[in-house]
Amino acid sequence: MNQNILVCIGLLLVSLKISNAQEIQGELKKWHKVTLAFEGPQTSESAEENPFLEYQLNVTFTHSQTNKRTVIPGYFAADGNAANSSAESGHVWKVHFTPDQIGEWTYTVSFKKGKWAAIRTSSKLKSGSFMDGKSGSFKVEDTDKSGRDFRSKGRLQYTGQRYLKFQNGEYFLKCGSDAPENFLAYDKFDGNFQNDGHKDDLVKTWSAHLQDWQEGDPVWKGDKGKEIIGAINYLASKGMNAFSFLTMNISGDDQNVFPYIDYDTWDRFDISKLDQWEIVFEHADHLGMFLHFKTLEHENQGLLDNGGTGLYTKLYYRELIARFGHHLALNWNLAEETGDWTETPPTFPIDAAERIRLAEYVAEIDPYNHHIVIHNGAWFDPLYGQNKKFTGASLQTNKADFSRVHSQTLKVINDAKKAGKVWAVAVDEPGDAQHSLITDAEDPNHDDARKNGLWGAMMAGAWGTEWYFGYKHPHSDLSCQDYRSRDLFWEQGKICLDFFNTNKIPVWNMESKDELISSSGDYVLADEGKVYVIFLKNGGESYLNLESISGNFEVFWYNPRQGGDLIISKVNSITGGAKQSLGLPPVKRERNQDWVCLVKKI
Repeated sequence: MNQNILVCIGLLLVSLKISNAQEIQGELKKWHKVTLAFEGPQTSESAEENPFLEYQLNVTFTHSQTNKRTVIPGYFAADGNAANSSAESGHVWKVHFTPDQIGEWTYTVSFKKGKWAAIRTSSKLKSGSFMDGKSGSFKVEDTDKSGRDFRSKGRLQYTGQRYLKFQNGEYFLKCGSDAPENFLAYDKFDGNFQNDGHKDDLVKTWSAHLQDWQEGDPVWKGDKGKEIIGAINYLASKGMNAFSFLTMNISGDDQNVFPYIDYDTWDRFDISKLDQWEIVFEHADHLGMFLHFKTLEHENQGLLDNGGTGLYTKLYYRELIARFGHHLALNWNLAEETGDWTETPPTFPIDAAERIRLAEYVAEIDPYNHHIVIHNGAWFDPLYGQNKKFTGASLQTNKADFSRVHSQTLKVINDAKKAGKVWAVAVDEPGDAQHSLITDAEDPNHDDARKNGLWGAMMAGAWGTEWYFGYKHPHSDLSCQDYRSRDLFWEQGKICLDFFNTNKIPVWNMESKDELISSSGDYVLADEGKVYVIFLKNGGESYLNLESISGNFEVFWYNPRQGGDLIISKVNSITGGAKQSLGLPPVKRERNQDWVCLVKKI
């Protein structure tokens, strides 16, 4: 068995031979990826007995001290090194696990065989022999990572709040790219999508980001992957911490992204291509880049099982979760612009009940309980509720000036809460389809995007934003291959994140309180009596209502266009018990521009 499977992704390989049929690969540390590789039946992507469907590999991991038990799905991995070999056949089967506690972990293997075994829960499935029933153990040490690397923070989790939280206690605010949706339509990935006759002109080279690849970064097959790795490096270098991508757009706008061996086969997966995707995703993890999995495009949400949660749909999600569910910071977005179930019949053969069933299935098989969201075509109303598995929204708005972002974010947050469950809401397509975030060359200031979109979302209580590129402009949602086309806006996004993170704004305790500011259209996020963040779109003098509040407060200013340290102006303190003037922004020549005012109790 190949002992260097993980070399290409820059990990220190630890290979502990348990028997002649099993080995543990990876760093045996808390929150790091640990892979169990098994010698199973010799088979192939195209074998008559479908290895993806007719076998089921699950491994149960149990922490010896706490007795915590986690069942992880596994997958057929060909020769175990398919990212580099392009192998389609072999006898290696894998399971990925990210332990969240130090100490001893034991594991027990279940390997079953039978008709549709992969998606069945029947106890009558026959043993698949080989590693079935095997067991073992390993010891996990504490992580040695720090900084942005997610392995220093743990899994990002929905905890019943508006904001997602890492296992180390840190909250996460995101800003990044929602486009291009065909990020994974990259010509250095294996597969025939580049020349299968389905919109091959949209296949990407990402050549503009070759310059951003750095020595020591991962590649495959010698030197492939540098451009797409460089694209992620660039976003991270600008202070961004998220990006999104479709994992299937058969019948969609691009038609080049799918996990299968070809466009028309939906029950057999391209092992080497998915291994190469994993290299990209793992690099993103190490850079602290949140992975937004958009699992179905608008046009193909009715493709598998006519939109139901049947064989093809279950198999698709099981493979995604088996291969990529171990990543620490991600969400499963179950549909981009989900079908309009208010129509009769619906636009697609899908109704809310099917989306609810799909969420239940994903929640059932995802051992890590990742955030489950959906993108709105129809509104979210049928999906709210305490007993629904959805934990948030991936929100899209529809105005070129981003003017509905703030109000729509508030609507989702408030509607979900009223229905009995707090949702974590991210605004992942602010703006409209035609324009949204246009290029720096067309709009270097990005005033509307910054004021109404970026800050409008955060001041409503969103946990982050991602940015769509309108189809009427260069470097669009389908054609973009150069993230530098929005370089100036990424800087503004970092300025926004820096304000909240550097100043340790306790957003998880704060609510939208726009009614407290005298100027119409401006925003207030407040933990009343303790801290207030006020966003003034056009500067000037405004009054903060502290009539019901006692105590003294410090007043600071922050420039959302340039960033930097907090600034003290002429009015540096105010007292509760009345409506108090915040004074004027500190830079005289810029007093009519947008400013952030931070008011903190002394």
